[in-house]
Amino acid sequence: MSATCSQHILDVRPMPPRERHATLFHVWGRMPEGDSLLLVNDHDPLPLYYQFAAEQTGLFRWEYLEAGPLVWRVSISKGAFE
Repeated sequence: MSATCSQHILDVRPMPPRERHATLFHVWGRMPEGDSLLLVNDHDPLPLYYQFAAEQTGLFRWEYLEAGPLVWRVSISKGAFE
């Protein structure tokens, strides 16, 4: 049996800012290990990175794919990383 990894796309730009982190962590919590989340945002999500670093230490990989000035795209992979 082979495992299939998926990429989930979450564009938070149309959401009210107060709902963004909660929505993202809800999606993250439902994702299996090995999947990734493509976050699309209207600003640098650095505060989100710090939240991941504090709450998901060693369980994610963060990679900027596009860094503004109008759109930021970040791939966040779920798994055991050192």
